[in-house]
Amino acid sequence: MPPNLSGYYRFVSQDNMENYLRALDINVALRKLVCLLKPDKEIIHTGDHMTIRTLTSLRNYVMDFDLGVEFEEDLGPVDGRKCQTTVYWDGDQPNQ
Repeated sequence: MPPNLSGYYRFVSQDNMENYLRALDINVALRKLVCLLKPDKEIIHTGDHMTIRTLTSLRNYVMDFDLGVEFEEDLGPVDGRKCQTTVYWDGDQPNQ
């Protein structure tokens, strides 16, 4: 069982975000905007269930999932994409 990560996390700094977003093929306007934001995170962690809220002055984004269970991550508010995501605690991922 992972440690409880519940709490409010304030943005401190980011390094190399522009290049990271470029590698994800995010368009230049959105890259510039993201680099200006200072998102905070609120995490609610109960057992194997997590809710992670990313909070910015422009828009908020919520991920709600169970560890080890695949879910559809809707990145529509961020960049219009949807993806299938499974979050594992380090060392808990099954052998592939």
